[in-house]
Amino acid sequence: QVQLAESGGGLVQAGGSLRLSCTASGRTFSRYTMGWFRQAPGKERDFVAGITWNGIGTDYVDSVKGRFTISRDNVKNTVTLQMNSLKPEDTAVYYCAAATVYSSYTMRRSTGYDYWGQGTQVTVSS
Repeated sequence: QVQLAESGGGLVQAGGSLRLSCTASGRTFSRYTMGWFRQAPGKERDFVAGITWNGIGTDYVDSVKGRFTISRDNVKNTVTLQMNSLKPEDTAVYYCAAATVYSSYTMRRSTGYDYWGQGTQVTVSS
């Protein structure tokens, strides 16, 4: 069992940056594949970025490649999403998620994750 808590959301102008953090409870954090998803009003929850248990493998949705960076610290039990060059279309609630089983197929799918945080709001003004 793991509990996840996101922080770092807020309001930023287009072109600005935000850094989201997700802190996990429990001693098995290093075993989990971690992901960030986002959900805009009236839309489905979509994959943003994922990282394997050892931090070596990462994946991003095309719309954020080159702008967002996911990283993790298995000592501090945290996963971070650095978001640069933000656009109004990045506005959403961002969720951190943990998966007990890794596959390149399921990393991009919300059904592949077992634990979720409560989410943090990111609003990008034009």
